[in-house]
Amino acid sequence: MATLLHLDSSLHPGSDSKSRTVALKFRDAWREQHPGGTVVHRDLAADPLPHLDVHGVSAAFVDADSRTPVQAAAFARRLTLVEELERADAVLLGAPMYNFAIPSTLKSWIDHVLLVDRTTGDHSSVKGVPLTVVASRGGSYAPGTPRESSEHVQNYLRSILGEYMGFEIDFIVPELTAAAANPAMAELVPLAEHSWATALEDAATKGKEVAQRVAAA
Repeated sequence: MATLLHLDSSLHPGSDSKSRTVALKFRDAWREQHPGGTVVHRDLAADPLPHLDVHGVSAAFVDADSRTPVQAAAFARRLTLVEELERADAVLLGAPMYNFAIPSTLKSWIDHVLLVDRTTGDHSSVKGVPLTVVASRGGSYAPGTPRESSEHVQNYLRSILGEYMGFEIDFIVPELTAAAANPAMAELVPLAEHSWATALEDAATKGKEVAQRVAAA
């Protein structure tokens, strides 16, 4: 049966998080198509990974028999994460914008699973796997907006996960999520409400479509 790897990185729990809420909509639609399938959930905020260190990096360029015990332990952690990723038929990633970029916990996960000549390049072990990102943000950074140049979530993830690792990446982007709580953004509330409704609809639709695509593969 199909496996969905679902990663959250929002600091906010449950329904307090926009990215978690939208991701759950996608996951529910996936499960409707695969009631007997597997969903592996990793909460990077509640259970953060250690930052990739020199031992984890250097171990990737040393034969297994030559690794020190510290290198072996660091690389074993990386392999656990890589193999979990490779077993997934599809990936769902919650990536809210914090200070114009992705959460540091998500960056740590990417650092661990990015293995040169294994999860990268033309023969990447994850090449072609569908990956859906819920990229929520308090304001708008869409093309043509004043803060377009500060958009470092979609641009970064599209580059590292899509172009470099080979995932078939897609985005769901609920914008202006801070409008309701920020008086200075009051005039943007209608746009925020429309963006939110669209994101929920997209999540349900894309969750179903990705599940059907995987089933047909």
